[in-house]
Amino acid sequence: MIALLISIPLLGALVAWLIPDNRRRPVILPLTGGAHLLLTLALLADTPPPALGGWIVLDPIGKLVLLGASILFFFCALYSVGYLAYRKERSNRVLCMGLSLCLGAISLACVSQHLGLLWVAIESTTLAMAPLIYFNRNARSIEATWKYMLICSIGIAMALLGLYFLAYATVVARQEPTLLLAPLLTAAPVLSPAWLNGAFIFLLVGFGTKIGLAPLHTWKPDAYGEAPGLVGALLAGGLVNCGFLGICRIYQVCLAAGNTLFFRDALTAMGLLSMLFAAFFVLRQADFKRLLAYSSVEHVGFMAIGLGLGKGALYGTLFHLLNNGLTKGVLFLTAANIHRSYNSKRAERVRGVMDRLPWSGWIFMAALFAVTGSPPFATFLSEFMVLSSIFTEGRMVAGVSVLLLFAVIFTGMALTMLPILTGRDGKDLDNSGYRDGLLTAGPPFMLLLITLLLGVWMPAPLQEIIGAAAAMLEIKP
Repeated sequence: MIALLISIPLLGALVAWLIPDNRRRPVILPLTGGAHLLLTLALLADTPPPALGGWIVLDPIGKLVLLGASILFFFCALYSVGYLAYRKERSNRVLCMGLSLCLGAISLACVSQHLGLLWVAIESTTLAMAPLIYFNRNARSIEATWKYMLICSIGIAMALLGLYFLAYATVVARQEPTLLLAPLLTAAPVLSPAWLNGAFIFLLVGFGTKIGLAPLHTWKPDAYGEAPGLVGALLAGGLVNCGFLGICRIYQVCLAAGNTLFFRDALTAMGLLSMLFAAFFVLRQADFKRLLAYSSVEHVGFMAIGLGLGKGALYGTLFHLLNNGLTKGVLFLTAANIHRSYNSKRAERVRGVMDRLPWSGWIFMAALFAVTGSPPFATFLSEFMVLSSIFTEGRMVAGVSVLLLFAVIFTGMALTMLPILTGRDGKDLDNSGYRDGLLTAGPPFMLLLITLLLGVWMPAPLQEIIGAAAAMLEIKP
């Protein structure tokens, strides 16, 4: 079944490449996404045993990332059918193929217990998404694509160097050289602390670049701003979670080694720095898609803080990993609808969205409150869990800092987006004639309902997955 999990998206990519009809090709995406989601749910209900000598294991952390990516991809795939119907002038072969390849690579990353294979899978997501950022084929999109490729490739090269350091730590400790997670966890207490710390730093920088931790986030505003909305949704909700999974793997090894102070402080410091950068650039940001990029920087920073604090914050952090991915899907898909209607992403050229696009306007408004941690959405619950843990642990400076940064970011996003959503739609504004349809407003609406549902009721199986994943990241007595 795990082989099918990876091969179904690859088969979908092949079929998308072979279909000559630009109009029929997008239908492959929801078919692929639907089959993948059903298979994911089946695997969560009945998880197969380890395979290939322990290289392939679907553990609780992998389950959580896989579930979020599969749900997000399915609704983005439904959206793509409506979106590409408006882009008939441009071939969608590369887009459809790249999206399916990316889903296959994310699936491989979720089941990889060999850190070298995990690195290959994460690098594959980078390569699969790069051509999709260039879909609009203009000067800004080519610049964003090259910036994304250059910075993320440097980051992933740093992660590879970190893996070399980690493997050499086993050699210095006179252990069998390996990058398999289970033997690494067993041998962790005797690994060389110097080489292990070096591995952690390089892997944190490498995967931190992938998820956009400041100051490694510089590719994000351009890539998120210029990519099509469904590509931005998968970048912010799928690939970010995939990179965070990589950080969780090295976190497990460092926990097993017992030297927790160094890497937990490093994660907390980078998380606070990311939130500080986001707060600074969100204020008076005129481009609303770039605004969402800085919101992503904020939330990955918050998750890094939660991971660094550990203990009671872990459950909320992992729950937030799922919530943030789904909420970003809502924001990017509705932002794409707004952009299409007004032919602009600039605040001064977009007003009265709720009048012109009632569905997209109200959905975006609700998602704006969700992403800024307002009840009753699931993001409020997960943020409350982490913040309460911060104060319970006596980290008053960190807790107050996070609350102040949340307040600044909420203010900055509100100052930009509320006039866009509630202002008057003037005759001086461009109007492409686009209006919301079932396939362009329905998928973000369904994602919004999921985030709302998780805020008031969490299914018992999901609670078990998150609880087991948090237990894997706790310090063992």
